[in-house]
Amino acid sequence: MRLARSQPRAVVINADSAQVYADLNVLSARPTADEMQGVPHRLFGAWDGAQACSAADWAAAATIAIDAAHDAGALPILVGGTGLYIRTLLDGIAPIPPIDPAIRDQVRALPVADAYAALLRADPARAANLAPADTTRIARALEVVRSTGAPMAHWHAQRTGGIGGRVAVSAVVLMPERSWLYERCDRRFAAMWQSGAVEEVRALLARDLDPDLPVMRAIGVREVTAMLNGDMDAKTAIASGSQATRNYAKRQYTWLRNQMPGDWPRLSIENYIAQPNIASLFQF
Repeated sequence: MRLARSQPRAVVINADSAQVYADLNVLSARPTADEMQGVPHRLFGAWDGAQACSAADWAAAATIAIDAAHDAGALPILVGGTGLYIRTLLDGIAPIPPIDPAIRDQVRALPVADAYAALLRADPARAANLAPADTTRIARALEVVRSTGAPMAHWHAQRTGGIGGRVAVSAVVLMPERSWLYERCDRRFAAMWQSGAVEEVRALLARDLDPDLPVMRAIGVREVTAMLNGDMDAKTAIASGSQATRNYAKRQYTWLRNQMPGDWPRLSIENYIAQPNIASLFQF
């Protein structure tokens, strides 16, 4: 916000895969109107929970928002922790054909150990880059190679649609000290629980949406649902949600360290607001 106020015009664009959903205001910690401070914000709560927002969907919308900002003479500032969204926007998306529904059903019915063993045979290069318990990515890689006859690497080499070659990008990756971050994760989840998370999930459940939709698998939704169903007490649900948040933060560390461009600076200091060099990174 300090950077936005320092510009003649600026637009903040969301790049967080949970904050895109209108149904996840509290549990995604979406900024409030007061926190937005009058600066235009785009793609926050832009998708109804009944519609999955893929990385390609978001990148298409973000491209429109960025182009509109440039046309208006405004600085677009992307914020958020979903690295896949950012990479898809800049590098493009692999043109993977639609997956055969029968193959998808077969793959997703497999226990993760069996799916991983099958992936080792079908696409050993991809399997080597995945944890044996990474259910989602293992299933995706296996269904791609079985449905298309080509491994993920084949499709990734043909990425199309990225805007990285036509925009000037100045970025910073925030990687604070872990114990400090984990303590903030715990405080934030407890605060969200007290600030309407239970009511938010109750309203979401009343919509009777497909449980496989991303909005239904967001951190916090499962834990609150378990409490509402009587499977956990509130204390246990809060502890479980806090642990899930910390686990996600740990995975983000790995992603940001290995998947973001190597020349993007990584900052590990705690008090980012006090660091004037952050704003200077965005001055052209």
